[in-house]
Amino acid sequence: MTVPDARPAARSGAPALTERQEARRRRILHTSARLAARGGFDAVQMREVAESSQVALGTLYRYFPSKVHLLVATMQDQLERMHGTLRKRPPSSDRPAERVAQTLMRAFRALQREPHLADAMVRALTFADRSVSPEVDQVSRQTTAIILDAMGLDAPTPEQLSAVRVIEHTWHSALITWLSGRASIAQVKIDIETVCRLIEVTAPGAEHAEHAEHQERDTV
Repeated sequence: MTVPDARPAARSGAPALTERQEARRRRILHTSARLAARGGFDAVQMREVAESSQVALGTLYRYFPSKVHLLVATMQDQLERMHGTLRKRPPSSDRPAERVAQTLMRAFRALQREPHLADAMVRALTFADRSVSPEVDQVSRQTTAIILDAMGLDAPTPEQLSAVRVIEHTWHSALITWLSGRASIAQVKIDIETVCRLIEVTAPGAEHAEHAEHQERDTV
């Protein structure tokens, strides 16, 4: 089993982007992030995005059919940038669960520094319907890639991928509860560290080791 590809792809049925088109797309995403960081979800207006990105409004809509599509793609782009930074300075713990928890908290604190941007992107994920599935899938794949990198895995088992999905869901949920003021950073850290223990539970041989430990206790 291989790690899912987290690279952004063209929308379903569309040809791959040329180098010039990809540069235009990145310019649009940069503008989206800048406007969202300034004023949140409502500050991202498609006409202003087009003007600031120096593209026609119709061109913008061909890349991103709606503001929700744009902001979800912006989240994938921001996660990709975080991933690059995290790879340059990976956590030093020798325990995979601790490395993942440290990695996700570093990503969380990066979003914490731009609360308006974080809120805009999370709101877009919340509003996303089936038409935004390709962009939402890219966010999920990028988050999965970050977690697997921290675990040091290239070929996770099905059980490990299941644990990664639960960790991913918890991370996104923690982000929502923090943004809504229902959780402190300390509470988020506890939740992330708790869910990351699933990594140890689903590690190959973990069940056998636990069984052997119970047998050893029974004989004492």
